[in-house]
Amino acid sequence: MEWNLVFFLNSVLLGVGLAMDAFSVSLANGLNEPKMRLPRMCGIAGVFAVYQAVMPMTGWVCVHTIVEHFRAFEKFIPWIALLLLGHIGGKMLIEGIKGGEESGDAKKLTFGVLMVQGIATSIDALSVGFTIADYGFWMAVVAALIIAAVTFIICMAGLVIGKKFGTKLSGKASIIGGVILILIGLEIFITSFL
Repeated sequence: MEWNLVFFLNSVLLGVGLAMDAFSVSLANGLNEPKMRLPRMCGIAGVFAVYQAVMPMTGWVCVHTIVEHFRAFEKFIPWIALLLLGHIGGKMLIEGIKGGEESGDAKKLTFGVLMVQGIATSIDALSVGFTIADYGFWMAVVAALIIAAVTFIICMAGLVIGKKFGTKLSGKASIIGGVILILIGLEIFITSFL
């Protein structure tokens, strides 16, 4: 592969494709926390961006080192994403149904939950390491950085949109956010078998 416009375009398109799950989760996070400030939004989008960059590089390293072990793990990726997002979304859904937001304040996103969301939405990006396997090391790094930048921008958009509607939907935000997370988990799981 050469350093050309096609390489950069492919990297941007990979970033857009990989960021869709993170966008949806960011939307749910914005719905759940409509009073979120810019530094927190940047931190959340940054976590998703880092995961979306690290996972393809991890896949690339696996292809170039321990590919036979990675192929055995690959079939578990949809199950892991389904379990993680289903668990988080289920908790949000139950809290919303039980009226956990009656005080008007949704439960804040914790660091631990954010890390789980980052893993769950980026775990499928491990397999992108196979698609960029013919890249040299520095090309793979640049592709991962482009993917991270695209993910950051898309997640910021998701947070902004979620915040806007979260304010309007106040009492239902946790329910909607939980349903979104569960649907994302199901989508990752179902599309892995198509």
